[in-house]
Amino acid sequence: MTSYPVIGLPTLAIPAGVKPARFGINQSYVRALTAAGCAPVLIPLIDDHDRLRAIYDRLDGIVFPGGADVAPEEYREQPIDNLNVIEPERDRIELTLARWAFDDDLPTLGICRGQQLINVALGGTLFQDLRHQGATTVEHSDADGRARTALMHRVRLDPDSRLAQLIDETSIEVNSLHHQAVKSVAPQLRATGKSDDGVIEALESPERRFLIAVQWHPEEIDDLAWVRRLFQGFARAAQPSG
Repeated sequence: MTSYPVIGLPTLAIPAGVKPARFGINQSYVRALTAAGCAPVLIPLIDDHDRLRAIYDRLDGIVFPGGADVAPEEYREQPIDNLNVIEPERDRIELTLARWAFDDDLPTLGICRGQQLINVALGGTLFQDLRHQGATTVEHSDADGRARTALMHRVRLDPDSRLAQLIDETSIEVNSLHHQAVKSVAPQLRATGKSDDGVIEALESPERRFLIAVQWHPEEIDDLAWVRRLFQGFARAAQPSG
């Protein structure tokens, strides 16, 4: 019988409207993980430590997906000019999961908000808005109406980074859908990729089996060989033994 690594995907809360309140996630994450040989499992926002831990303990790996801003209070800052759209319950639960995963050396992949979330969980800080705070003049968000799959700018990767070696690339074109980014890197992480304007686009931990985070959305551009290598490498790291 084939053994698929069970990968947790935290969800977001979708408020009641025409339909009842729901938990959900973009299907592109599920497609990318399934194509890489994983068995994705959606994690609802359960604000109960024991039940959340019961789900977590059954995982072989976890992916922190994109979404709303991490609340500035989580990295000891005050919100600036109503720039932030936040989901406090999601922050609380994902930060808990990220810290558990780091402490337990559970294979972890962060995507967009996921990179920011992991950095904050481990003590780093964020730019609340890149252009408002003068970090860049380049538009990294999709405020201009760009397609989610549009490749907008280059990211240069450190050749000795695990990410570069895993995907066999040191310069890639990526899609870009974020207005925030890492400001100070958490002590346990190192920046391994930047865009040409200096924005941090990739983080990893050299001390963990697999902890890689990227600021773009590779799950949306899975027709590229290096993207497939990223998800396949994560799947290998999460493969259960025995």
